Amino acid sequence: MIDVPALLASLPTRISEIPALAAARDPQHIALIEDARRLTSAQLLQAVDATAALLREWGVGGGDRVMIVAENSIAQIVLLFATARLDAWALVSNARLSEAELDSIRAHAQPRVVAYAVESSADARQHAQRHQAAAAPAIAPDIGAWSYTVDSTVTAESVEVANDRQCAALIYTTGTTGAPKGVMLSHRNLMFIAAVSSRLRKVNADDVVYAVLPISHVYGFASVCLGSLYAGATLRLAPRFAPEAVRRALAEEGVSIFQGVPAMHAKLLEHLQTHGHAWSAPHLRFVYSGGSPLDAALKAHVESAYGLTLHNGYGMTESSPTVSQTMLDTPRSDCSVGEIIPGVEVRFVGLDGVDAAPGEIGELWVRGPNVMLGYYRSPEQTRAAVTEDGWLKTGDLARQDADGALHIVGRSKELIIRSGFNVYPAEVEHVLNAHPQVVQSAVIGRTVEGNEEVVAFVELTAGATVTPAELIGWCGERLAPYKRPAEVKILAALPAASTGKILKARLREFV
Repeated sequence: MIDVPALLASLPTRISEIPALAAARDPQHIALIEDARRLTSAQLLQAVDATAALLREWGVGGGDRVMIVAENSIAQIVLLFATARLDAWALVSNARLSEAELDSIRAHAQPRVVAYAVESSADARQHAQRHQAAAAPAIAPDIGAWSYTVDSTVTAESVEVANDRQCAALIYTTGTTGAPKGVMLSHRNLMFIAAVSSRLRKVNADDVVYAVLPISHVYGFASVCLGSLYAGATLRLAPRFAPEAVRRALAEEGVSIFQGVPAMHAKLLEHLQTHGHAWSAPHLRFVYSGGSPLDAALKAHVESAYGLTLHNGYGMTESSPTVSQTMLDTPRSDCSVGEIIPGVEVRFVGLDGVDAAPGEIGELWVRGPNVMLGYYRSPEQTRAAVTEDGWLKTGDLARQDADGALHIVGRSKELIIRSGFNVYPAEVEHVLNAHPQVVQSAVIGRTVEGNEEVVAFVELTAGATVTPAELIGWCGERLAPYKRPAEVKILAALPAASTGKILKARLREFV
């Protein structure tokens, strides 16, 4: 069991201490690998020092925002540590965002410097050209080319000494509508998750972690990147998910940990089947699914192919992100998101504001060292999301088994009320995903006169022949009448964020 008070007391004050700790432990250990280069722990520290000096030259100081437009790469990681070194805030942005999305975030956050990892990301290169960015001077060791712009007119925020008050990262949530919401995460938020998640996975210096979940997303940032480096592991960076690249890395590069969203596992299995590749992952010891609901059919298929337990978990940007995960020594056969991690408390609150009875469904509230500082420049939204005594209202409906296992039932905003009955989209999606010709699905509600009906969108396997009517029949045999889709629409690909998470808001355009 983890002694949480002792762990919190032992955490580094700033995330920027991680490279120095790694270099002191084993300077020649390979810390980072990308297609073009690799860096030892000593070289990572050297690169962070040199990059921090450049940022300082350009006027970056405590409380400034440094926007890092990148896909997973060595330059991106060096930039985020260098930013933290100066007590500035790392605003990690995925280069695959559209011009409008990126410019909206930039306008809201008002960064002193915007850095673009142009060598490793064609999308970052396009944004850099659009913003007329200058090439950054080369440093030793080489981290790959990047460009930058400077805005000397912006105002810095105040600097806090305490690690639970100083903002380390500003992460804008995906799939939001209207004004962008920037989640402020403290150094303690991130270090707490890095330490706890790496301990629960027993990460060590022998591990090679395949980092394909975007580091611009909180799970890729806190748990995969910071957690792995803090534990002394090697990060094998992949800028975006490509099934063949994953297959080769697992077979040939000593990868021992692979974390992805359910869609990544589904598409990897489809790739192996389509191309007739045998499964080969001789060093893999831990495989994880998160970011979206996991259904039983996919879990069974993955475990059969991989020969390993597919672990599961739950979190959100505002909780840095981890709230719960299945444990290494107690694998689960169901699709529970596991036990609440040490140091975190939960409640299940009904619509009336009263705690639900044990085992009953309620809105999940979370409190602990992982809860965000708040939304940047939005005290009203912060007050709406976090109570005065520190409870984060997740907006997710959940229940907890007597053995402590947490089950996410769905988003409170996505609940479909059909003829007075509650329909949880995840339940319908699990049935659809169990069909052998379905890769993944997404279910939303459609308003009809005086009621709501269920509409399903599906992505099919290559060469699939199943029709929408047959899929409705499949659901009819397995679901109560009020849960059956009124319509099934087949799409070539479901709209997804860079993390692979399905963007249900976009599906409303097809209703």
